Amino acid sequence: MEVLKIATAGSVDDGKSTLIGRLLYDTKSLTSDKLEAIKNKSRQLGYDYLDFSLATDGLVAEREQGITIDVAHIYFSTINKSYIIADTPGHVEYTRNMVTGASTSQAAIVLIDARKGVIEQTNRHFFINNLLRIKTVIVAINKMDLVDFSEEKYNAIKADFEALMSKRDYKDQKITFIPVSALKGDNVVNKSKNTPWYRGDTLLEYLENIDNEDIYNVGTPRFPVQYVIRPKTQEFHDFRGYAGKVYGGELSVGDDVVVLPSKTKSKIKEIHFYDQKVETASRRSSVLITLEDDVNISRGDMIVKANDLPTVDKQFTATISWMDSQNLTAGKKYYVQHGVNKVLAKVDQIYHKINPDYSGIDESITALQMNDIATVSFKLNKPIFYDAFKSHRTNGSFIIIDSQSNNTVGAGFIQ
Repeated sequence: MEVLKIATAGSVDDGKSTLIGRLLYDTKSLTSDKLEAIKNKSRQLGYDYLDFSLATDGLVAEREQGITIDVAHIYFSTINKSYIIADTPGHVEYTRNMVTGASTSQAAIVLIDARKGVIEQTNRHFFINNLLRIKTVIVAINKMDLVDFSEEKYNAIKADFEALMSKRDYKDQKITFIPVSALKGDNVVNKSKNTPWYRGDTLLEYLENIDNEDIYNVGTPRFPVQYVIRPKTQEFHDFRGYAGKVYGGELSVGDDVVVLPSKTKSKIKEIHFYDQKVETASRRSSVLITLEDDVNISRGDMIVKANDLPTVDKQFTATISWMDSQNLTAGKKYYVQHGVNKVLAKVDQIYHKINPDYSGIDESITALQMNDIATVSFKLNKPIFYDAFKSHRTNGSFIIIDSQSNNTVGAGFIQ
């Protein structure tokens, strides 16, 4: 079954957790004990309605404050699709969590409170979706019940957001507006009688109808080798296969390929998918590949099509989201984990900090603090095989690991 990963974003009290809880409730995805717990807690809090945010806010601090702090991943399914929703916090001090939650998502839901309209945090949320090249963005204008389901108010917010869209540098996004009331359930799963002026899909209908071509940034195939298979049995004495996952495109039997970093040329002989031989390995499939030539390949090498090679270099410039309490400064050394490869890297230069509210850049900084987003260059102790993030989300991204604590301290997107 097809799996769709969705990130949510919204400011405090915009209703992200309530919207997700409503989706779970209306699709009958809540277990009976979870639903009973929501009913009991809602009564204890004195509510005359079900507080669906309790379905997702798992931390004690989240329930006490009524806000989202950590990234919660929620799973549910319909007949057509399985969904993974990353419920990300909207606070500015949790920017790093927003980036983490959205980094592996294929679609995003940006919530706007119909009473407040587009605010500074909306700029930040849209900036992160733009930065991460998320192709499908749904703008859910929530709490329409609190503005009497006003079409005029909806259109005004839509116009303000469209003005914000003009500032983006990623023009391939498909952006859709839906008026909803997460608390009441209007246009979440079921059509609302309160918005006769709205002719579009409900939120779930839209998600169900998203086509793969609408969410994937299809690029060129990259096959980082995870493991070399050498059975060393009598039957398969000379067998040599390369296991990994195909990213960005497709590989087929007979394709001319190049192995990096050796730049050895060969052809794909066979593709094994579980216990079957297939002619083509589709994007995001985990397969085992054999080559026509006996090539010396190790874990961390990459198999690519001969006519479309990535950049092979020991330095690059990237946009960094810094996630650690210890500042990043020029000259510091970290590990860069790029796909399978983990290499030692030195921060060469911090060019500028990017203000994620579209207010410009700050060139006066000398260090990055937690939640900062900036343009930074790195020098590595050995080459890696990378693409620009804008053309290949997987092969253009990496994480930064502290060499002493071994903690993940940042995420990067290669320019």
